[in-house]
Amino acid sequence: MDNPTMARLLSETADLLEIDGGDGFRIRSYRRAAEAAEQTTHDLNALTADAASTARLMEIPGIGKGMAANLRAIAATGTLPLREELLAKYGVGLLELLKLPGMGPKTVALLWSAAQIAGIDQLAEAIEAGRLTELPRMGEKQIEKLRKGIDDYRRSAGRFRIDVAEEAAQRTASYLLAFPGIEKITPAGSLRRGRETAGDLDLLASGSACAPEHTAAAVEYVAAYPGIHNMIARGENKVSFHLASGMQVDVRLLPSASYGAALQYFTGSKAHNVALRQRALKMGYTLSEWALARLDDSSTVAAATEEEIYAALGMDWIPPELRENLGEIEAAARHSLPRLTERADLRGDLHMHTNATDGHDTIREMAEAALACGYRYIAITDHSKNLAMTNGLDEQRALEQIQRIREVDRQMEGRIRVFTGIEVDILAEGALDLDDEVLAQMEIVIACVHTRFEQSREEMTARVLRAIENPYVRILGHPTGRLLLRREPFALDLGVVLRRAAELGVAVEHNAAPERLDLCDRDLRLAKELGCRIVINSDSHDVRNLGKMEYGIRQLRRAWLGPEDVLNTLGAEAFLAALRPRP
Repeated sequence: MDNPTMARLLSETADLLEIDGGDGFRIRSYRRAAEAAEQTTHDLNALTADAASTARLMEIPGIGKGMAANLRAIAATGTLPLREELLAKYGVGLLELLKLPGMGPKTVALLWSAAQIAGIDQLAEAIEAGRLTELPRMGEKQIEKLRKGIDDYRRSAGRFRIDVAEEAAQRTASYLLAFPGIEKITPAGSLRRGRETAGDLDLLASGSACAPEHTAAAVEYVAAYPGIHNMIARGENKVSFHLASGMQVDVRLLPSASYGAALQYFTGSKAHNVALRQRALKMGYTLSEWALARLDDSSTVAAATEEEIYAALGMDWIPPELRENLGEIEAAARHSLPRLTERADLRGDLHMHTNATDGHDTIREMAEAALACGYRYIAITDHSKNLAMTNGLDEQRALEQIQRIREVDRQMEGRIRVFTGIEVDILAEGALDLDDEVLAQMEIVIACVHTRFEQSREEMTARVLRAIENPYVRILGHPTGRLLLRREPFALDLGVVLRRAAELGVAVEHNAAPERLDLCDRDLRLAKELGCRIVINSDSHDVRNLGKMEYGIRQLRRAWLGPEDVLNTLGAEAFLAALRPRP
C-alpha cells in the first residue's frame, strides 16, 4: 500500500462524506490528511507497524490520532470501514461521477437524492429520458454541460504528459500571437508548476487586444483556431475548447493591469492559493484573479505583476514549481527560499544511447550535440545484452564500444569529455548481465531494471539491493521503472533502497525523459532527506532528446533541490570524484 493510494482512499472518503451530508469539520480533516499523505516523504505503510511508528506518524501535520487509526486500517485491509460503509449505501459509481468536469459532491448528492442516479451510465440515461429538467439547478444549459462532460470523459478521461501539454501550449500560443494586439501568452496551472502531467491547459493572454473594449475581435479569432476539435464555451474574455487529443484548453484574455493577479491565481495549486488568500485576509486585503485589494475600500494594492503581489504580502516571489503549499509561503515570508537548480547549472549528461544499440546517432554526433548544449562531459551508456530487442551489447561488443568511445574522446580534443559507460540490466535475482571484468573498464555503470516488473515488493527490493552491492555500479537508473500514463511503478521499498544507496555512495538517477520523470518530485525529496547523491540524465536516444532535460529540471525544482544537491552540476573531475569509488 503506497502513499498515493492511501491519499486517494482518504480523499474518496471525504467526497462520500460530503455527499452523505456529513460534518464539515470531519470532511476537512479527511481532505487535509489526504493532502498530507500525498506530499509526505515518509513511508506511511511502514509507520503503521507498531506504537512507536504510529507516534512518528502523528508528527506529520494533518495526521492526528483518528487519522493515524484510519491509516492503520488502510494498511491492514486495503480500505477504510467508513468508505466501505458509504460505498455500500451509494455504490462505487458516485466516485466515477465526481470525475466529470465541474461535478462536485453537492451536485452528485442532488442527483442521488432527487433521482437515485449513482453512476455515469444512469446519468446519461436520465439526460436522454428528460428526467433532469425538474431538478433544482438543472436548466437546459447545465444539462447540456453534463451531456458534453460525459462525452468528453468517455472519449478521454486521462491526463497528458508535460511534454504533450507544452507542445499543445506552444502551438496554440503561436496562433494567438499572430493576432495584432495579443502581445504575451503565458501557460498557467499544472504546466507552469512543472507537474509531470496536466489534466487541462490554461493560457493567459495579454496586450492591447485584451482590453475589455477590444476583446470581441480577439475572442472571435481564438474561436477560429484550426486546432479546435469542439467548442466548450465562448464568453466576453474566455474561450474554452477541446483539442483532438481530448485536452481541454482555456484561453483567457486579460488586461495588462490585472495580468499578474490572474497569473498568480491560475498558477498556484488550490492549497497554495487558499493559504495565500488567508494571509491576505489577515493583513486586511482580499486576493482574487483581478487584484490584491484592501478590504475596507476595495482599492487595488497590486495587480500588474506577481512580484508586486507577493511583495505587498511581505514575501519574496515564489517560483511556480514550489506553489503547492509545502512550506513555500512560510519560507518566502522569512526570505529563505532556496536557490533552485537551473539548466545553466548542469555540466554533463551521463545517460544516453547510440546506434550501437537502440539509439539513432553515433557517438561523435551525440558528443557534438552535447557540446552545443553547453555540456563539458557526457557518458555513452548503451544497453547490455539482456535487452535483446534493443540489440544490447554482450561482453565482446561492450569492449569494442569502449574503444570507440575512447577514440571519440580523443577526437574531441578536450572540448568535451566523453566517458565510457553502460546501462547494465539487473537480472531477476539481482545479478548484472555483464561480467565484472568488463564493467571494471567502464567509467560510468548505470544499473537498471527492465524486465520482470511483476515481482513482489520483497523480491524487487532484494533484487535492487543485490545489484547496487556490486562495487562497479555507480548510478541506479530510473529507480521505480514507471512510464507515465502507461505503466505504474513496480513494487519496491524505495526508502530501504535509497538508504542503502546513500550508505554505499551509489548515486540515484532522476531520469528527465518526459515519459519517465523517475524519480518523481516526492521521491527526490526523500532521496535528499536520506543523503542520497542525485544525478539528472536525459536518457537520450537521439540528439534531439538532449534538449528535453528541461522537463527533469522542473521536477528537481519541485523537490526544492538546488545545484548543491545534484552531482552533475560539478565539473568533470569533481563529478567523477563524487561518485562511488571504483575498486
